[in-house]
Amino acid sequence: MTNIPFFTRDGETFHPTEVASGPWDPKSLHGRVIVGLLGFAIEERHSGPDFVPARLTVDMFRLPTIDKPINVTTKLVRDGMRIRVVEAEFFSGGVSMARASCQMLRRTQNPDGNVWSPPNWDVPKPSDIPKPTDPRLGMNGKWTTRPIVGHMGSLGPRRLWMSEVRELVAGMPMTPFVHVAVGADFASPFANAGDKGLGYINSDVTIYLHRLPVTNWIGFEVVNHHATDGVAIGECWLYDEQGPIGTATVAALAQRKPMANPSKR
Repeated sequence: MTNIPFFTRDGETFHPTEVASGPWDPKSLHGRVIVGLLGFAIEERHSGPDFVPARLTVDMFRLPTIDKPINVTTKLVRDGMRIRVVEAEFFSGGVSMARASCQMLRRTQNPDGNVWSPPNWDVPKPSDIPKPTDPRLGMNGKWTTRPIVGHMGSLGPRRLWMSEVRELVAGMPMTPFVHVAVGADFASPFANAGDKGLGYINSDVTIYLHRLPVTNWIGFEVVNHHATDGVAIGECWLYDEQGPIGTATVAALAQRKPMANPSKR
C-alpha cells in the first residue's frame, strides 16, 4: 500500500480515498479521519500563531460512507483577545454526520509559583524501539507504531508511540495540531479494548492540549477505562518526544459483536 492521502481536495470538497476506511465496516470512514478533517478545517480557517488549540471536541453521531463527498462548514463563535471559539460541521453527501467545537487560547506566560504536575513518563525513544513486524499494527500501513509496554486488550499498563505515514489531505503536509487530531481517535481502542476484543465504539473524542507537539511521534498512555450499562469512558495521556502535551478522552457504546484483538498489538 503506497502512502496515498486519506482525502483528495477539489476546492472546499474533500473526497475520501480507499485508505480512509474504518475497522468496523470497509465501506465507512475511520473515526480518525473525521476528527482529523474537522481539526484541519478549523485550523486552516481560524487559527493564528498567538493561539493554542487547547480543546477540540468532536461528536460523531452518524457513520459516513467512503463513497460520498465531504464538506466541512465552520463558524467563528467568539473572537476575543484571549479566547477564540470555533464550531464546525462535517457533511457526507450533504448529510450532517459529525460536529466539532474548538477552543483556542492566547499564549501568554505562566504565573509565578509552582504547581504540582505528574512526572514525565520514562520510556525509550521511538528510534530506540524496533519496528513491529506484524502488519496489523497500524491497520496495515495506515499509520505506524512503536509499542512500549502492553498491547491492545492486555490487562495492565499500555503505552505506545504513534506516527502518521501519509497526508490527511493531498498536497497539505500535516501540521502539529492535525497530527494530534488524526491520531487522537486511537484513545478509544487503546483504552477500551479488553481480553475478549474491542467491544466498544466511540461516539466522540475530546483532545486537551497545553502545547502542540514538536515531533511527529505522539505517545499514548492508557490512564482510565470504566464502563457501566454498556457506556464506557476511556482516557489516554498524550506525549511527544520532549514530554507531556495533553490528553485524549472518549465516550463509547457497547457493540453487539466485539472486534477481535490483533495479537501483540
